[in-house]
Amino acid sequence: MRVAAIQMVSGVSAEANLRQAHALLSGAAHAGAELAVLPEYFCLLGRRDTDKLAVQEAFGGNGGAIQLFLADAARELGLWIVGGTLPLSTPELVHVRNSTLVFTPGGQCVARYDKIHLFRFDNGHERYDESRVLEPGREPVMFDLPSRDGHRWRVGLSVCYDLRFPELYRAYAARGAELLLVPSAFTHTTGQAHWEVLVRARAIENLAYVAAPAQGGLHENGRRTWGHSMLVDPWGVVLQTLAEGAGVVLGELDAARLQVARQQLPALEHRVL
Repeated sequence: MRVAAIQMVSGVSAEANLRQAHALLSGAAHAGAELAVLPEYFCLLGRRDTDKLAVQEAFGGNGGAIQLFLADAARELGLWIVGGTLPLSTPELVHVRNSTLVFTPGGQCVARYDKIHLFRFDNGHERYDESRVLEPGREPVMFDLPSRDGHRWRVGLSVCYDLRFPELYRAYAARGAELLLVPSAFTHTTGQAHWEVLVRARAIENLAYVAAPAQGGLHENGRRTWGHSMLVDPWGVVLQTLAEGAGVVLGELDAARLQVARQQLPALEHRVL
């Protein structure tokens, strides 16, 4: 199965971001991708954290502009689309969920994952605290993706800072996950230090493919993200990556390769704790 990890440098205009996302998704579809995964905050990286509140949407029903965009793009392009993250409303409206939505090629939303772990960082120069605007999710979420070659992929969902919590991915592996998705917006500081080693570690320890699309570059709001979107195989080999700038990272997922790796090194069967 050919998979596309979409890298963006999202700005402060949701409309402009959706136009860029569509162009990148279209490129992925024309390159033969069956699944395309957008990065965290693909629809908006505002000047302030609270800008998310202005574009929040109620989940489901008639949806909002972002959900309609994802559904329409999936139908138009014949793609499975994982919509990075978008802000979904909570009852009190002063916080939102940072949510990943999964759409089939028919435009149906079949899974929703709300980011569980909220990023906080302060090195004296950069300060982030997602809990000021975001409400954490509580539940891991998986979905099944039947590929054109007849294999049914078990896919585990996560977002960005979740990457630092291996127990989430171990739980997915215990439930049969073969592909782990990590749409992200790592800061340049933390990404330079830890991004690749964390992505590869999650692949190695769970003998699973990892697709990690990211924000990558200098944004209108002054924030700089690390980028280096990548696809990693179950042995920890980086199949493809893109350092900075908007683009599409394409790679082939091979179910037979995954099975061989798990047979040769049956570490998942040897787990004790």
